[in-house]
Amino acid sequence: MFSVTIDDVQMEAVVRGPQAADWALSHGLGAMTTSQVASLLGVPCDQVRRRLAAPVRRGEWVAPARGLWVPVRSEHRAAGGPPGVELVDDLAAHLGFGYYVGWLSAAARHGAAHHAPQVFQVATSTTVPDRDVGRVRMRFYRRSRVGLVPTTAVRTYGGDVSHSTPAVTALDVATDLTLAGGLDNVANVVIDLVAEAGLDPADVADAARWFPAASARRVGWLIETFVGPAGLDPLRAAARLDGVPPSLLHPAYPRRGPTDPRWALCLNTKADPDT
Repeated sequence: MFSVTIDDVQMEAVVRGPQAADWALSHGLGAMTTSQVASLLGVPCDQVRRRLAAPVRRGEWVAPARGLWVPVRSEHRAAGGPPGVELVDDLAAHLGFGYYVGWLSAAARHGAAHHAPQVFQVATSTTVPDRDVGRVRMRFYRRSRVGLVPTTAVRTYGGDVSHSTPAVTALDVATDLTLAGGLDNVANVVIDLVAEAGLDPADVADAARWFPAASARRVGWLIETFVGPAGLDPLRAAARLDGVPPSLLHPAYPRRGPTDPRWALCLNTKADPDT
């Protein structure tokens, strides 16, 4: 939530009219509760939804959760609301869940997405219903590793937003291939994380403790195959190659084909990243 409160600013008559969203934004007010909006508009709480119905239709406000209202900057009104990255932190604070932006949404922030993600992907500490806010399709995936894995703060218009680090992003996409557009796209993401975000195999090895062995094995194999073998010894050690049966390169395909003994990985399909 924005730190500025309704009591911190001088109320003006304009907030009672159609310029309320612009007035709020110009005074540093972002996401607000129903009671704060009621104070801003000078109406009882039970009248807020009716008073904001027309501004919501005009794209001036969005309500990403019950009791949470967000004024929309003019450049985002045609899209029906702000980008997901400007909503998620306030939404998490309002609903009380831990989170980090992950998978392809984090990859895009790290410069490792060939195409703009079709959904805004968020790992959460508890089950959170998916929601569409304007054109933004927010998709939430409960993961036990939220709050444990390393994250990085990305500065946005509304403040800092937690994103997975390049290492955690690589492990996330290697764990959940379907969320990352399939194996070929996972290969693209890992290659780009190395080239654009300086992905360090040692960081992947450190974060691998919170992921299945198969995830570290896939990341290691992809780096070695498409980038090069340098610096992979820590990741190979973290991939728990001894005493664990070979993992599948693609978990949805049958166990067939050769096994790469360096990564204890059954190569049951081919990876064909963009060149």
